[in-house]
Amino acid sequence: MCWSAQADAVVGGVVVAVGVACLVRAHRAGLPERLPLAALPLVLGLHQLIEALVWLGTDGDLSAGFAGAARTAWAVIALPLLPVLVPAAVWCATTGPRRRALAGFTLFGVAVAVPLAAAVASRPVTAAPHGHTLGYAVGIPHPALLLAGYLLATVGSLLASGDRLLRRLGFVTGVGALGCALLWRLAFVSTWCALAALASLLLLHWAGGAPVGETGERAARPAR
Repeated sequence: MCWSAQADAVVGGVVVAVGVACLVRAHRAGLPERLPLAALPLVLGLHQLIEALVWLGTDGDLSAGFAGAARTAWAVIALPLLPVLVPAAVWCATTGPRRRALAGFTLFGVAVAVPLAAAVASRPVTAAPHGHTLGYAVGIPHPALLLAGYLLATVGSLLASGDRLLRRLGFVTGVGALGCALLWRLAFVSTWCALAALASLLLLHWAGGAPVGETGERAARPAR
């Protein structure tokens, strides 16, 4: 997990396979509303594979142009994409009165993503090894404020979903984010994304099952 190009490639390949399995389970269960969130492991797995290329770029094994493209692709997924994708996907998978709150999380994620996207589009993305992790620099304005909003949109939407498995995923990624912030401050985004990819293995269990409510009991699927 972020220790080297080889580790990122292995983790990325495993999580991509899990993402494909999540999509297949949701499709076979006749739950199209779950497909966007079921695709999250696929996105995060591809993200780890891209980071493997970033590692190769820092080692000088890629051309400068290709290495720069890999860093930019990594930053696009990590920064502006995830704070929109996660709450929007949770909103799609949720029914009932919680959808209004989750729509708010999605709009908040868009508000966070706009300055992040502007930073990625207007500034070069750099990456350098920090021990066994990668530290990225984009030149994001007000980083502490945007980081708080980022985590609120992603982790907060999972915790607010009302589905016990998704809330568990939110708790795991939230604790992982706190641990990464304390242990790997210079490489926070890199390590948190890797932990989120591993935590998203929980979605394989969720993708094809009936909703799990706050009491822990599975709800009956609506008649089709």
